[in-house]
Amino acid sequence: MVNVASLQRMPAKTLSELILAEAGTEDKSYAIIDVRDHDHLGGHIKTSTHVPSATLEAFLPTLLRTLAPKRTVIFHCALSQQRGPSAALRYLREREKKAGGPAAETAEIPAEQQAVYVLDLGFVGWAREYGSDERLTENFRKELWEDY
Repeated sequence: MVNVASLQRMPAKTLSELILAEAGTEDKSYAIIDVRDHDHLGGHIKTSTHVPSATLEAFLPTLLRTLAPKRTVIFHCALSQQRGPSAALRYLREREKKAGGPAAETAEIPAEQQAVYVLDLGFVGWAREYGSDERLTENFRKELWEDY
């Protein structure tokens, strides 16, 4: 069974390259899940889906279904120390349970082929590098993140 020690981390540079490589394509091979709560205010990674950590449990069945065709899934919170890794673990464990049953859709990527990551240093690290880059970050308010 997957645990915190076995979670893979993705550096912000790798994620930025992935976003830019697929910019303009409608059907992305990846999904970014932002599990910040009130700290979502002040910017977010372009193409990310906001699923507040408090609502994750209720959204898990939907996430399992909608993320099934994605080759790469990246979770993050502000620092990717607690909420992001916890969300990734919950997703992976639920996906493992589901993998025992029939595939819901023919477009589903087999669980062992879908890479799941936690964004290294979370949105705070992302904001330091890419906050002001409008190709990668939306609605960024630098003043909210300067002293974080």
